[in-house]
Amino acid sequence: MKGVSTQPLHSLHERSFAAHRFVYPVLSRRSQGISVGVNLNPDKICNFDCIYCQVDRTRQGETRFVETTGLLRELKSVLQLVASGEIYEKPPFAGVPEELRRLNDMAFSGDGEPTTYKNFDELMQACAEVKQSLGLNDVKMVLITNASMFHRPHVNRGLAILDRNNGEIWAKLDAGTDEYFHLIERTPIPFQRILDNITAAAQVRPLVIQSLFMRVRNEPPSHEELEAFCDRLNEITTAGGQLQLVQVYTVARKPAESIVTPLADEEVDAIVELVRKRTGLAAEAFYGGNVTL
Repeated sequence: MKGVSTQPLHSLHERSFAAHRFVYPVLSRRSQGISVGVNLNPDKICNFDCIYCQVDRTRQGETRFVETTGLLRELKSVLQLVASGEIYEKPPFAGVPEELRRLNDMAFSGDGEPTTYKNFDELMQACAEVKQSLGLNDVKMVLITNASMFHRPHVNRGLAILDRNNGEIWAKLDAGTDEYFHLIERTPIPFQRILDNITAAAQVRPLVIQSLFMRVRNEPPSHEELEAFCDRLNEITTAGGQLQLVQVYTVARKPAESIVTPLADEEVDAIVELVRKRTGLAAEAFYGGNVTL
């Protein structure tokens, strides 16, 4: 493992662990425990180019392809290490507080959009079988996604596999208007496709919405943008979509663009209160702290 860092553990999200290429444990501020990350995009290619992206794309990925056998071997090894408690015997995890020493989930995110993986459904099934083989049925399978590919049949099949294996989908929604969406996500994918995909998925199972807000050139999102964001949430639920939680957070690590800086804690709190008031949905705040630029 690399040298011990003085950064807060929740800010350490390197996509490597020992000699692993695809699977890595992190202390997750949103899951309140250890999350075992599975990186399906080691080439660092993503169909979004978010201005706030906290993946270091200045360094080329160590490998371009996911080697399935190797990924599953790494997954089994890390799950065993965390479930047994052995991970807390060495830095940096020796410093994890006792109340956070729990294996919460295996999270599919990494250095790009995980649902762009061509055999997404097959891999979800294989990872579920690894979890089952270790007797870890209570451990969640969390998909952290921009929802851009939900309309593809093999991705839909993968979502159904998650449903059967204590799965949870965290879908990105950071904007209320088309203009702001394209400003911060920088993708040719239409905003309406994201909204339609989230709505369709939420009509089948409850989703968690993950929403990152920030200052852009020192300007926070406008009140009108935040009102429009709440309108989009209301449209999803009015259409029969189930939203179990809205996670409102801000930048916690160095972003892709220097024009991006974190919101203050009180600004995050204000968005949470607005979401609760305008939508009636459960919402939680996650703060950024100091970010070294």
